[in-house]
Amino acid sequence: MSHIKNLIPETVNPDLQKERTGAEFQVEEFAAWWQGGQDKLNTKREIEKAIFSDLEDGYGINHEYMSHEEVYNSSVKKVAEAAVKLKALQNKLNPGGTDIWPGFLFNVQSHGLFPSNHPVATHITMFVDVIKGQGTAEQVEKWGKAAENCNIIGTYAQTEMAHGTNVRGIATRADFDPQTDEFVLHTPNLEAYKWWPGGLGHTANHAMVVAQLYIADVHHGVQMFIVPVRDSETHMPLPGIDIGEIGKKLGMVAVNQGFLGLNKVRIPRTNMLMKFAKVERDGTFKASPASRVNYLTMVYTRCLIVNLNSTLLLEAATIATRYSAVRRQSPIEANQPEPQIIDHVTQRLKLFPEIATGMAYHLAAEYMWEMYAQTVKEANSGKFDRLPDMHILSCALKVLCTTDGCAGIERLRLSTGGHGYLTAANMSNIYGNAVAAYTYEGENTVLLLQIGRALVKAWAAFVEKKPVSASYSYFASSMQLKEFPKWDNSWQCIIKALQYTAAQKTRIAFENLAERMASGQSQGVAANNTGIELTRAAELHGRQFVCQTFLEQITGPKAQKRSAALNKVLENVLELFLVQTVLNNLNDILRFINLSDADLRSLQKRLEISLEKFRPNAVAICDGFEFHDRVLNSVLGSYDGNVYPRLFDSAKRSTMNQKPVQKSFETYLKPLMKANL
Repeated sequence: MSHIKNLIPETVNPDLQKERTGAEFQVEEFAAWWQGGQDKLNTKREIEKAIFSDLEDGYGINHEYMSHEEVYNSSVKKVAEAAVKLKALQNKLNPGGTDIWPGFLFNVQSHGLFPSNHPVATHITMFVDVIKGQGTAEQVEKWGKAAENCNIIGTYAQTEMAHGTNVRGIATRADFDPQTDEFVLHTPNLEAYKWWPGGLGHTANHAMVVAQLYIADVHHGVQMFIVPVRDSETHMPLPGIDIGEIGKKLGMVAVNQGFLGLNKVRIPRTNMLMKFAKVERDGTFKASPASRVNYLTMVYTRCLIVNLNSTLLLEAATIATRYSAVRRQSPIEANQPEPQIIDHVTQRLKLFPEIATGMAYHLAAEYMWEMYAQTVKEANSGKFDRLPDMHILSCALKVLCTTDGCAGIERLRLSTGGHGYLTAANMSNIYGNAVAAYTYEGENTVLLLQIGRALVKAWAAFVEKKPVSASYSYFASSMQLKEFPKWDNSWQCIIKALQYTAAQKTRIAFENLAERMASGQSQGVAANNTGIELTRAAELHGRQFVCQTFLEQITGPKAQKRSAALNKVLENVLELFLVQTVLNNLNDILRFINLSDADLRSLQKRLEISLEKFRPNAVAICDGFEFHDRVLNSVLGSYDGNVYPRLFDSAKRSTMNQKPVQKSFETYLKPLMKANL
């Protein structure tokens, strides 16, 4: 037994309190801005108090000591219990809305309610919204309301064992039978089994199945079909349904991803979503007015991914920053006390750019949601002009946010030293949740190649003096320059440099692609051989967009609603992000822009100054993100900063420590120790 009692103090660690006292802005103003207004911030706090205050001791760590099956069943229990709370809060605070119920099943608070994740998120984020977005009014009435209230639970079954990002390669068939007015869905081989849909394993009783439509053996593209997969009373698989869980993963423990095989399963014709494409009773097919309309679902999901991964990055940054303000190690001056490790410049470089990166992607996601709402509004009116641009920008944001976010979370974990390796630090769970998005909803390299193809297509139009969409407008402004102007160190100069470099990389990719085709290579082979150049041009296209959006969000008209003190802090965050972006992409920038040694030294100096200015505000900025302790679920990142007592408390909770001697001692260890080997 430990002689240390009353482990966790009720006071805040003095080093952390010192950081908060020394901040140069009001955290409350930052938090209100970050949440979208004081009213939203107050509501968030009220809801968190209601949903988190009565959770049992050890709620966030107990699942780490459960079996795989126990984790799943515990998570389902938590969803059911949370549903009652959330529904009551919805009726109290915003009757008729969906922001609390079912919204809190997938927003940031869900990280605290469901520390091991849960199997209903795909139902809420995709199944429900796909029905509402691509179903007819009758279909929304039939399935949408029941799904929104979880009276039926669904999933989105697109990915197959052998086909993911290449949707056109999906092998599941849906054949129309005009005699019975039904579709017959069939999985032709093992490779065509649906694989990975969240909640499919043992939770969902319906699936939104993406399949190739055939009418009289004539192919009519990929369509979506609502397929019941389990009995509504017994939950047993329905006839013709082969269903189960795919097994344990690196992360997302309780999401219950599953497999699905269909053996000539019949569903009514009206189970195909028909807001856009339609199949009439006589088998007449009416194509969607826009061939890319099904991309709306993926655009929506990719916007969600950017929201999620930027949040996960900022959660990790908050944990690492608070820990770095508490941890003391390695004197900077000989014979001086050990400083907070946040005072080491190298530690700041690990922390602060990740905070800036998370903020940049968060604000880019906010801008994308505005664009998405406008795109849906136009699509409902029969206008689809904006879809291609939205698709490409959402691809770029998804790729960059998941790539930078995953790398950033790992850097932040490493910045916390050995303690960050503990599951109680929660860095491993955060990383496991984030890194999955590198692959799902479009593997990142495949998406970069899609963006690259769109870029060279737009470049071809630009060269032929045809109009290009607004997202490629920098082609013209960049190529009007005989050479890039003298570097002037302004933010606008950085944006123009990134755009100029992106345009030049696109030009080279276009020229090399054309040269390969002229030499006799087919378009496909030439594109494959130009893949490295296409992906690099695509990445730079995305980076200039994120930087431009961040600049507009921080310095644009919205800045007038914020205090001068807060704007000063936010402008330094912007400065750090822009300078770091330039420094990280110098290998391409220097190919096209003449930067002198003085220019490069200036950029390095700006980096160091921005880190120095960031230092007194780092903890306060992280406080401004308003992550509840339940959400962070970390012994290293709690608001009170009592790292070491929480570390020891979590160790004492290990199931191994509930008995002083394990049963393997008498059976194996003792005989081994006494053996004369």
